[in-house]
Amino acid sequence: MDDPQASRGRRPESRGGVLHTDLCVLGAGSAGLSVAAGAAQMGAAVVLVEPNLMGGDCLNTGCVPSKSLLAAAHAAQAMREAGRFGIRPHEPVVDAARLHAHVHGVIAAIAPHDSVKRFEGLGVTVLRAAGRFTGPDEVEAGGTRVRARRFVVATGSSAAMPPIPGLTDGPVLTNETIFGLAEIPSHLAILGGGPIGVEMAVAFRRLGSAVTLVQHGTILPRDEPEAVAILRAALRREGVALLEHARATSVEHHAGGVRLWLEGAGAVQATHLLVAAGRRANTAGLGLETAGIATHERGIRVDAGLRTGNRRVFAIGDVAGGPQFTHVAGYHAGIVIRRALFGLPARVDYAALPWVTYVDPELAHVGLTEAAARDAGHAVTVLAEPLAGNDRAQAERTTEGLIKAVLGRRGRVLGVTIVAPRAGEMIALWGLAIQKRLGIGAIAASLPPYPTMGEISKRAAGGHYTPRLYGERARRLVGLVQRWLP
Repeated sequence: MDDPQASRGRRPESRGGVLHTDLCVLGAGSAGLSVAAGAAQMGAAVVLVEPNLMGGDCLNTGCVPSKSLLAAAHAAQAMREAGRFGIRPHEPVVDAARLHAHVHGVIAAIAPHDSVKRFEGLGVTVLRAAGRFTGPDEVEAGGTRVRARRFVVATGSSAAMPPIPGLTDGPVLTNETIFGLAEIPSHLAILGGGPIGVEMAVAFRRLGSAVTLVQHGTILPRDEPEAVAILRAALRREGVALLEHARATSVEHHAGGVRLWLEGAGAVQATHLLVAAGRRANTAGLGLETAGIATHERGIRVDAGLRTGNRRVFAIGDVAGGPQFTHVAGYHAGIVIRRALFGLPARVDYAALPWVTYVDPELAHVGLTEAAARDAGHAVTVLAEPLAGNDRAQAERTTEGLIKAVLGRRGRVLGVTIVAPRAGEMIALWGLAIQKRLGIGAIAASLPPYPTMGEISKRAAGGHYTPRLYGERARRLVGLVQRWLP
C-alpha cells in the first residue's frame, strides 16, 4: 500500500514560531526515509530534514549506481565469454557517454520514490536544510525550529580518507564521485579490498580499464577464506592486478595521474585513484553534545534498542556505528517505529544478518563464519558442496563456486556462505532458517525446482544425513524390514 489518501501523517503544529511534531528525522537516506514514510502512513506528524540529495548514498552514490554499472560490466563480459556456448565472441565497444546515461537513468527511474513530492504527499513536512540540535528536545534547520516527542538521527556515512601522506593533495575518487566520470579510466588504482573496492575492480576491468587493487591485508577479510579464494582467482583471471598485504606509504599527484607508493614494493602508476578504505559516520555539525548524545569512533553511541543517551533521540543506519548496509537501515527503521510510535520493546539482533559482494560469481553470507562460530564456543559441524555438482551450473558453464554451511548442536544452522551466480538471491532461505532457529533437516526436506542453482542448498543439507542413510546400520535395518514386508 503506497501513498493512499487515508494513510497520511498529521501536519506538525506551528506555535510561537516553532514546529511541534511527533517525530523529527534528520537525514533522507534509506534509514530516514523508511522511518518517515512508515510513521507518516501510520498517522504520525513527521518532519524530515535533509540538506542534500533525497535518497542519500544508496540511491545516488552507492547501491543503485554501483549495481547499474556492474550490470553493464556483466553484459560486456558476456560478449567476451560467448565462445563457451559455441557463439563467436568479440571485444565489446564501450560508449562512455551512453554508459553514464544508463547509470544515471536508473537513478532517475527510482528517484521519484524518494522524492520530496512523494513524501509531502504522505503528509511529511520536508525541510531542505542542514539540521542541528539546539537543545535536548529541539532541532534548528534553515531558520526553522522543530520540537518533537522523538528524534531520529539517520545522517549516514561518507568515504573515509586514510592518513596517507599526499593522498588529499590532488583529486581522488570515492563512491561519491566515481559514478560521475565521463570517461572510462585508462588505469584505475583502487585503495581498499572490501566489497566496494572489489566490486569496482570487476566493473571497471570488464569495461576496459586496467585495474590495480591494493589491500593492506587480504581482500574481503570478513568472509570465509574458501569463498574469498574463488573470487581472488576470478579477479586475477580477468586481469586485475591484485596486491594484497601491501601498505600504501604515500601518494604523488601529477599531470598524468597519480603514483601510489607501497612499502617495500615500489609504486603503482595510474590515471585515477579510487579510495574505498572504509566509511566514517556523518556526525559533524549536528550539535550532538548540546542534546546530550555521545559518540565513539564508529558513530553515535546507542543501546540495543538504537536509543542514544538522550531518551528522546534514536540513531539508525550507518551513523549508529553498526553494520553498514541498506537492508540494515530498513531493519533499524522498523525497530524505531515499534519503539517510538507504539512504545513496544524491540532490540537489534544480527544473528541472521546477510551481506553480498556483487561480483561474478556473487559471494553471499549470512550468520556466523566457521571461525566466528568456533570462537563463540559452538560445537561446529561444516557442510560443503561444490557448485560443479549442480546441473544448472553445468548448463550455464558457471561451475566455480561452493556452498558452506556451519552447523551447531543438533544440526542447528549457524551460518552459510554461497559463491555462485545470483548467490544473493539464494541466501535468504538460510537467513530464514537462522532467524527461526531451524535445524538442517528443514532445508534437507525442502523441494526446490529442477534445474536451479538453489538445489545446491538441499544437496548440501542432505550431506548431513549421508553417513547415517548409507551406513552399515541403515543397510542392516533395510535388510531386516525387507524380510518382514509382505
